[in-house]
Amino acid sequence: MIWKPNVTVATVLEMDGKFLLVEESTSDGIRYNQPAGHLEEGESLFQAAIRETLEESAYTFEPDALVGIYQWRKQDTTYLRFAFTGRISGHDDNRKLDEGIIAAHWLHPDEVASRELRSPMVKRCVEDYLSGIRYPLDIITHFGEGT
Repeated sequence: MIWKPNVTVATVLEMDGKFLLVEESTSDGIRYNQPAGHLEEGESLFQAAIRETLEESAYTFEPDALVGIYQWRKQDTTYLRFAFTGRISGHDDNRKLDEGIIAAHWLHPDEVASRELRSPMVKRCVEDYLSGIRYPLDIITHFGEGT
């Protein structure tokens, strides 16, 4: 068997002191998470973060920094999360959210900490963002096909 981590992206978005989280139905019940998901074949980490944010929250996101890279093991699965921050450039009130997403919410940090979170990475991403951690996007180099 070949082992490989699940590469995921997430967005840590703050507006007026509140953070964007999605309420979702999971195998563990209702949980809260940043807009997040798996990197799909052929896309860059940036493209994945933009896509997942739109699909899960209906917000258009433009990344401008990396907050951090996080590794978490749950049972037999290892997740490698790239968390980005940036600016919101729009919202589509009529967009249908991804299957399993109940709603998008803007929550104060204390509200985030009091929710049933999808993983410990959710709270840590908010803490790192609040502590000012930001890495320039050029820390990540994406080579397209044929490069």
